[in-house]
Amino acid sequence: MPSPSIVWFRDDLRLTDNPALRAALDRDEPIVALYILDEESDGVRLIGGAARWWLHGSLASLAARLDERGSTLVLRRGRASEVVPAVVEELDAGAVFWNRRYGGVEREIDAGLKEKLRNDGVTVASFAANLLYEPWTVRTQTGNPYGVYSPFARAVQKLPAPRPPLPEARKIPGFDGRVDGDDLGAWDLLPTKPDWAGGLRETWEPGEPAAKARLKEFLDDDLGDYSTYRDEFAGGATSNLSPRLRWGELSPYQVWHDTLEHRGSGEHAKSAGGFLSELVWREFAWHVTYHSPDIATANWRRNFDAFPWPELNRAHLETWQQGKTGVAVVDAGMRQLWHTGVMHNRVRMVTASFLIKNLLIDWRHGEQWFWDCLVDADAASNPFNWQWVAGSGADAAPYFRVFNPETQRKKFDSHDRYVREWAPEYLDENPPEPMVDLGETRKRALDAYAQVRHGG
Repeated sequence: MPSPSIVWFRDDLRLTDNPALRAALDRDEPIVALYILDEESDGVRLIGGAARWWLHGSLASLAARLDERGSTLVLRRGRASEVVPAVVEELDAGAVFWNRRYGGVEREIDAGLKEKLRNDGVTVASFAANLLYEPWTVRTQTGNPYGVYSPFARAVQKLPAPRPPLPEARKIPGFDGRVDGDDLGAWDLLPTKPDWAGGLRETWEPGEPAAKARLKEFLDDDLGDYSTYRDEFAGGATSNLSPRLRWGELSPYQVWHDTLEHRGSGEHAKSAGGFLSELVWREFAWHVTYHSPDIATANWRRNFDAFPWPELNRAHLETWQQGKTGVAVVDAGMRQLWHTGVMHNRVRMVTASFLIKNLLIDWRHGEQWFWDCLVDADAASNPFNWQWVAGSGADAAPYFRVFNPETQRKKFDSHDRYVREWAPEYLDENPPEPMVDLGETRKRALDAYAQVRHGG
């Protein structure tokens, strides 16, 4: 029996533009597609409830697509550092391929596996697939990582253009030997008692085919309006591609090059450029995370360790989580999050600002809630963006930025379409009263931030 190649799928649940899969195909040997649910390795952050729901659907879609092409998705559960060598030994595999990941713990696991497997005589290779610019390739003139977006964006513009995406794998030679694997349903990724995922099912269809369809729809119908309406809470010009990129149902190379093909000229080209800048922002988040892998738990700006957080008011935190703050946009956003697993990006900033600066609750509590509720909960973007709002993150002058929810509502939901959909009681004659005074709490936040800024 020929020695098979193993393709270890991670955050790249796709058959198009998958360099690890392409490398295995080039070996012209049987291929075993492997996915490992690693909830045991020390330091690996467990994914949240909404993300587990998405993972189940995306794995089911990937398994079906592999089956159509002659292969099978093998599911295993356990420490990746133990499972991968065990599968290699079981199958007498000659090669293992994967696409790189960039979290600190994940890099350590992958490096250890590379060393062990190569010492055992197994061919091992990893590939750039999920970022346009690998974090160590973008450096300041002094050789340091970037800490501000604008110079980072200028730096990547000087680098070689992102490579074109690889074609979809149409036929994948399967392995005829026996390979034991778990049943996806046995992983209990879906909520049952209670089943709170009704809104997720109404909103999303996980998997690569739906991801490709959404990218095409956005580029055909919405790209030209992106710059004009992207900040409108109910404008409909956003791409809704964030979970597709988070789970790797699309690669950034696909999105980048397909957008360039639809760029056009004039205002349309301007919109395309604005959209591509959001991809670069995602790259920046991973750039910062690569160099600061504790970003989900530690202030990026260490001087913020001295921020005078008051004792946690759990009642206030729960009121915010439940969308009952008495502030229309905040409550609408939190309810959209719970129902759909996403929230409009500007509303994310507004809700985060309210928690941190109006309620003076540590950003880590909000980040964890989003981590559990978002289908696109990304190990870089989620904590990076929370720290950006908090003022502890990578930004030029963030401490004084406090989003006023009512001002944001007037500017970006002037006809109350968003509020009407998610928090209609605020259109009644007697809407709910805010749980705190926005002006007073803004001043209190700025006073607290000034203590940090001036060294206490």
